[in-house]
Amino acid sequence: MQKKEFTSFDVAAIVRELQETILESRVSNIYQLNSKTLIFKLHKPDKPPFGLVMEAGKRLHLTAYTIEKPTVPPAFCMALRKYLRNGNLSSVEQYEFERTVVFSFKTKIGMLLLVLELFGEGNFILVSEKGEILQALVYKRMRDRNILRGEKFAFAPSIGKNPFKVNKVKLQNELKGFGDVEVVRALARFLSIGGVYAEEILLRASIEKTKPCSSLGDTDFKAIFDGLHVLLSQVSSGKFEPSIVLDEAGEFIDVVPFRLRRYEGFQLKPFDSFSEALDEFYIRVETLEKAKAVASVKIGELKREAERLKRIIAEQEKTLVDAEAKAERDKCIGDLIYAHVGELQTLLDMFLNAKESGKSWTQIVSEVLAEKKAGIKPSVFFESFDVKSLTVQVCVDGSRFCLDLNRSLYDSAGKFYEHGKRSRQKLEGTRAALEESRKKLAEIEAKMRKAETLERVEPVEVVEEVKKRKIKHKDWFEKFRWFVSSDGFLVVAGKDAVSNEVLVKKHAEPNDIIFHADIVGSPFVMVKTEGKEPSEQCLREAGEFAVAFSRGWREGFGSADVYWVKPEQLSKGGPSGEYVPRGGFVVSGKRNWMRNVPLRIAIGITVNEEEGVIRIGGGPVDAVKTKADAYVVVAPGDQSGKELLKHVLRVLAAKIPKEHGETVLKVSIEQIREFIPYNKGRIVEG
Repeated sequence: MQKKEFTSFDVAAIVRELQETILESRVSNIYQLNSKTLIFKLHKPDKPPFGLVMEAGKRLHLTAYTIEKPTVPPAFCMALRKYLRNGNLSSVEQYEFERTVVFSFKTKIGMLLLVLELFGEGNFILVSEKGEILQALVYKRMRDRNILRGEKFAFAPSIGKNPFKVNKVKLQNELKGFGDVEVVRALARFLSIGGVYAEEILLRASIEKTKPCSSLGDTDFKAIFDGLHVLLSQVSSGKFEPSIVLDEAGEFIDVVPFRLRRYEGFQLKPFDSFSEALDEFYIRVETLEKAKAVASVKIGELKREAERLKRIIAEQEKTLVDAEAKAERDKCIGDLIYAHVGELQTLLDMFLNAKESGKSWTQIVSEVLAEKKAGIKPSVFFESFDVKSLTVQVCVDGSRFCLDLNRSLYDSAGKFYEHGKRSRQKLEGTRAALEESRKKLAEIEAKMRKAETLERVEPVEVVEEVKKRKIKHKDWFEKFRWFVSSDGFLVVAGKDAVSNEVLVKKHAEPNDIIFHADIVGSPFVMVKTEGKEPSEQCLREAGEFAVAFSRGWREGFGSADVYWVKPEQLSKGGPSGEYVPRGGFVVSGKRNWMRNVPLRIAIGITVNEEEGVIRIGGGPVDAVKTKADAYVVVAPGDQSGKELLKHVLRVLAAKIPKEHGETVLKVSIEQIREFIPYNKGRIVEG
């Protein structure tokens, strides 16, 4: 049976982890995903943002996945934003080992508490510094307390005792008081720890879970207390071994903060933190449930379509059988007419001659019937006569058909042959339609089998969807312009005055090398050496990067001079009284010059055949062409905006295989805009 809710031990473990991770975070935003789920976006200096998922009555953990957020936040979410946005998270506590978590926030109106209830239907309650309820997800009156705006907040009465406050004597006395109740039930009720952990304690104590409390001895009570104490010690020390538990079919059934005896022999998927394990568990389970729900709807649609096609096929098969029979019958009649042409002509002449002699049709029919009764040929073939159409119905060798008195027998035979021929021609269309219907039915049934499989096992599509939703946290240098040199050095450049300042002040290390073009309006470009000696090629590429993104590109320069220095040669202290603007630095000591460095930039494309992924990058020509499957070189010029960007994409698309080229043409021009200085230039190679 799959995990549906948190236990007290789960709450204790996740709270312990959050205390070590997110305290002193600032609340940058709050999102409400559905009626019960919130995501707090938290920030700490120099750390990637945290996404804290809280679902009332169900779960609490950090997430590393992107989650679709509603465009219009619900009223409760707006209220939380009003009170908590830009507040600082100062503490996270579990209340009395219950499934209740209390978050404390320092805000502009004082210390506010957000109480998350993970039991029953769950709730969120925002409490003021005075202990009054400001907001709640669900307002209600209850026998033991009220959740109403303006009233004093009270925690839900504890169902069991806090195990951290229970000694051996208390445990023994309480369990004895349960009499003949099974020890597993008594333990779960007394400590309110749930069946899973009650069973775990008894497994560790080697006590049968169905044993009545009245039959427990002193040794049993000691073993139970010791088993409980071991689990509590793991919580207190934070020594977790988090993992997801899988059944034989590979389905996720539980997620636990430490190894449990009950899951010995099960497949375990270990994680570095309980939060990561919870995140993986719930994202997979939810994604799979959605896939199954979609599959269920799809199965219903497919079944209806299959039934419709089966009805069509049945009708087409009947039409085909009938048409084949009619075609064969018409041919047989034509053959019968030729086989009995003399006798049939005699029969028709009897009608025609008698009529010429003045007899009525009634008299003629009576005479023919009399001969038929006497067994005289050809009257024995006669069946009936239609006065209006002047047709004689005959039965020859068991086949009934009509002969027209105004048409020769050869014409009649030809008519039947023609009908048979037309029927056979129509058969081809009917057979083709039937074959197409059967093909469609086979495709529908194949889709049904696949959809039914999605309901039973975790499909590849779900795994891929989960992978896609994993958040990729940016490295520090991705906030700047950057490239990797042809010999593997990271080269980073400022984008403006502010980023120039940050780059030099925050990220420069003693062995790094810093470039600047001899032009006003040049970025600082830093080679991150990590203590290694960069090659002349690397220095040349960094110099090209500096001049390319300088103001010289806008002015249309063909080349420019650039110099490099060490970080310690830069300072903000200019000559006495001289103002050094933001992003600017005073250079002291020797400058190492590189003359007539060409202004050009390359944009390259790489194709990962295995993953079917196309990546676009830009930088100095040599750095790009050593890694790219195709590239173009751009220099200062007058082609600008979308025209230039689309031109670059067209040239790149033409240089790689057609199947990938079509994908390149669909790439957003925004993906290459950042690689072209001032968004203008001209293609000089490609």
